[in-house]
Amino acid sequence: MLNFLILLIALSLLLVLIRFLRGPTLADRVVAFDSMSVIATSLLVVLSFYFHKSLYLDVAFVFGLIGFVGTVVFAKFLDKEL
Repeated sequence: MLNFLILLIALSLLLVLIRFLRGPTLADRVVAFDSMSVIATSLLVVLSFYFHKSLYLDVAFVFGLIGFVGTVVFAKFLDKEL
């Protein structure tokens, strides 16, 4: 069951990566970046259950914080640009 969940999350990460690369506007890319950070964090959480390692949870927490801060910085940049 976890194998299927990991595959599904990896597929969604790939689809969002395509949107990030092809996004016509910068705002689309910022939203895709935020989505990628959330999906990657959830993938790390599932991998921590799969491998029975709590280290992945710590990495997921730090990655989630970095993704949030990155999204806020991009939003501030877009606010000044518009």
